[in-house]
Amino acid sequence: MTSPQDDGTGPAPWAHPAGPPADATPSHAPVPPPPPVAPGGPGVGWGTAPAPPAWGTGPAPTPGQAPPAAWGQPSVPPGWGAPPPGPAPAWQVPVLQPGIIPLRPLGLGEILDGAVRAVRANPAVMFGLSAVVVTVAVALQTLVQLYVASLIGAALGDTTLDGAMTAADSAVFTELLSTSGGQALTVPLLIPVTSVLTGLLIVSVSRSVLGQRVALREVWRTRRVWLLVGFAVLQLLASTLAVALWIGAVAALAAAGADGAAVAVGLLGGLALGALLVWVTTRTLLVPPALMLEGKRFWPTVARAWRLTRGSFWRLLGIYLLSNLLVSILMYLFLVPAAVVAGLITAASGSDDMTILVSALGQIVGLTLSTTFLAAVVALLYVDVRIRREGLDLDLARAATGAA
Repeated sequence: MTSPQDDGTGPAPWAHPAGPPADATPSHAPVPPPPPVAPGGPGVGWGTAPAPPAWGTGPAPTPGQAPPAAWGQPSVPPGWGAPPPGPAPAWQVPVLQPGIIPLRPLGLGEILDGAVRAVRANPAVMFGLSAVVVTVAVALQTLVQLYVASLIGAALGDTTLDGAMTAADSAVFTELLSTSGGQALTVPLLIPVTSVLTGLLIVSVSRSVLGQRVALREVWRTRRVWLLVGFAVLQLLASTLAVALWIGAVAALAAAGADGAAVAVGLLGGLALGALLVWVTTRTLLVPPALMLEGKRFWPTVARAWRLTRGSFWRLLGIYLLSNLLVSILMYLFLVPAAVVAGLITAASGSDDMTILVSALGQIVGLTLSTTFLAAVVALLYVDVRIRREGLDLDLARAATGAA
C-alpha cells in the first residue's frame, strides 16, 4: 500500500478560503530575502504574536513531588446527572403494593387512606352490605324504641311532680323521657349487629390488601363471625357490671350518710372506670381481626391479640381515637340535619313518632359510614402490627405473587 509521499506528491499547502491576495507575488518571482534578525538573538519580529506554550508545559518537577498543574488547564466538568460527591446511597428493594396498601410498616396517613381505598376496592361488600345490615338493624331498633316509648309514656301519664310542673310541661317531660329511655334500652341491640358487620368487612379488607375482591356470597359463608358476636357480648356484660358496681358503691355510700365519700367515689371512681375502659378497649382492639383471619380457637386467639398490642398501646390508641373523631364529625353531618328536621316535624305535628323515624334515617346513614370506616381501620392496624412484629409483609408478598 502506498501513501501520497511514496508517489512523490507532498501534502497540499493550506490555502486561505478567500483565495490569494490581489498583489500576490507570482510563483516565478524571486523570493525576497528574510528580514534581518534583531540584536540579542533570534527574536520575534514586529507584528508577530509569540507562540503560546504547550498545554501542560512547565518546570520539571523535583523527584518525590507531584507535577504542578499547567496554567489555564481546564478542569473536567461533571456530566449531566452525575451523582453528588460522597458515598453512594445504598440500594433499596422496591416496596410491593398489590392492593390498597404498600407491604411495609404503615403510617397514619396510609392507614386512613387505605380505609378509604378498601371501600372503593369493593363497594358492593363494604358499602352495600353495610347499608343493608344497618338498615335492618335500625328498623328493628326503631320499632322496639317506639313500643318501649309508648309503654314508658303510658306508665308516667300526666305526672306533675307534686305540682312543680304544669300539665304542658309534664307532657313534654314525659315524651322526652320516653323517647330517651326507649333509645337507651334499644342501643344494646345494635352491638351484635355491628359486631357481625365488622367481622364481615374485615374479611373484605384482608382480601383488598392482596389486590383481590371477595364476593358477597363468600362473605356470608364466614362462620367465625359468631365468635366475634360472643366477644362483643362479653365486652358488653363486663362493661355493664363495672358501671353497675360503681353506681352501687356511690348509692350505698350516699344511703349510709357518707356524702363526702360518695362524691369522692363518684368522681375518682368515674375517672378510674373511664381509664380502665379505654385501656381494655385498646388492648382488645385487634381481637376482631384476629378472630376472623387466624382460624384458631376463641381464647387462644383473644390472648394472642392481647399480646400483639404490647408495646403499641399509645400508637393504637391515638390512631383509633383520631378515627373515631373523624367518624363522629362525619356522623354529625347527617345526624344534626336529621334532628333539626325531626324537631320541625314534631313541632308541627305534636307527635314524637315522626322524630324517631327521621332520626332513624340519619342514624342509618351515619352508622353505615362509621361502621365501614372503623372496621377498615381496625383491620389495617392488625396488618400493620403484624408486619412490624412478625414480618407479615413477606407472607403477604408471597401470597400476592402466588395468586398473580
